Amino acid sequence: MPPTCQLPQTVAELQAMARFYQGEIERLNLIIAKFRRAQFGRRSEQMVNADQFALQLEEQAVEMAVTPAVAAPSTASRQTSRRKPLPPHLPRETETHLPEHQQCPDCGNALRRIGEDVAEVLEYIPARFKVIRHVRPKLACRCCDCIVQAAAPSRPIARGMAGADLLAHVLVSKYCDHLPLYRQSQIYAREGVDLERSTLTDWVGQSSALLRPLVDALRRHVFAGSKVHGDDTPVPVLAPGKGRTKTGRLWTYVRDDRPAGSQTPPAVWFGYSPDRKGEHPAAHLKGFSGTLQADGYAGFNALYHSGRIQEAACWAHVRRKFFEVHQAQASTLAAEALERIGRLYGIERELWGKPPDVRCAGRRSRAAPHLADLHIWLSVTLAQLSQKSGLAQAIRYALARWSALTRYCDDGAVEIDNNAAERALRTVALGRKNYLFAGADSGGERAAAIYSLIGTAKFNGLDPQAYLSHVLGRIADHPVNQIDQLLPWHVADTLVPTWRQAA
Repeated sequence: MPPTCQLPQTVAELQAMARFYQGEIERLNLIIAKFRRAQFGRRSEQMVNADQFALQLEEQAVEMAVTPAVAAPSTASRQTSRRKPLPPHLPRETETHLPEHQQCPDCGNALRRIGEDVAEVLEYIPARFKVIRHVRPKLACRCCDCIVQAAAPSRPIARGMAGADLLAHVLVSKYCDHLPLYRQSQIYAREGVDLERSTLTDWVGQSSALLRPLVDALRRHVFAGSKVHGDDTPVPVLAPGKGRTKTGRLWTYVRDDRPAGSQTPPAVWFGYSPDRKGEHPAAHLKGFSGTLQADGYAGFNALYHSGRIQEAACWAHVRRKFFEVHQAQASTLAAEALERIGRLYGIERELWGKPPDVRCAGRRSRAAPHLADLHIWLSVTLAQLSQKSGLAQAIRYALARWSALTRYCDDGAVEIDNNAAERALRTVALGRKNYLFAGADSGGERAAAIYSLIGTAKFNGLDPQAYLSHVLGRIADHPVNQIDQLLPWHVADTLVPTWRQAA
């Protein structure tokens, strides 16, 4: 039994230990919650958790589909559940089903038509291969030895048997629909066409080399603006001779000024690097001058210190950290932070598409007061928290980048977050779930090139298959000094489907 004079000190030490271990428990629970959400949870950051509700609705819909109705539904329910009509541009075949009796089965008199019921069923015609035979007759002069013949038509791959449409299909299937080449080979075999994976790999490599000048033109367009979104994501790459994979990086840079009312076409450029050293973004942004909207990656810091590039941070990253704490601990303080950040996004929704000067004025008058109050609230709240707690870490992340987080208030061309770059990287994240690794660094470079073209085509509302088919059918004979003519926004009118034009 310790002396009475030592009891207060002992109690204080125990309380300090309890606070320490409580903070450690909260930190570990937050880590576990992050892993669980990454593995099993929803990607949405909505405050209302609708997982179970959505599951119940899905099960109820399935049950209604397989269970005969016991009573006729009301008119209101029939209207809300009515399916959309099938698109009018689709070709239609009519099958007429005549009744068994052509004369009245009761009295034998002739039947007359009084109406009809029409029901449409959607069918799918599997894709088919075809062979185009290029025949070039040779013509000879009867009076001399002159022989004439038409020049051989150009092919995307010299002396190759793949046409532009097939090459585009292989590229889009791999980099847009995330079908590895070995799966494509199996699909083609079911159609009776044997295309080895090695053949498809060779086609992808040669197509990428053919498209390289166009990708370079795309890169020049992206970095010609005054603001660019930047981000990166890991990709597994085979390390030859080591029996394992290494982690390469795909970097994305997005130019999208539409939220600020600009008519400049949006575009995305991807770059590949074998690691995440800061020298790679420095090389990518060597000729760029303006604002870089990105996360807190330390490799960008050298660019900011030069003064040539200004940093604009991302409020979506800040919000995500508070959301993770709220999901793991149901923290009321994290919920309040999310509500305060939500007010900033509400203002942004109202200013979307307006000119930079209007957005800047609106942000200064409406968002700036909220930001000032938020900064005070974060500072006061941080002083009351255990410094090891997840909430304290989220607050420190925001306060450490406060200048960059509030830069958007002084520049109407800058966005509140870096979601444009994160959206561009989604296709890479989806692709990672469908293949083990890239075969080499050259495979990462090819992926970056095709991701750039497919992503930019999507940005401009084009079908990537139609766009790549158009480009591959022309680029071999296209003058390099006029390569900009093949950028998506210059060929958009040519590629708009006839059904969409009619609509």
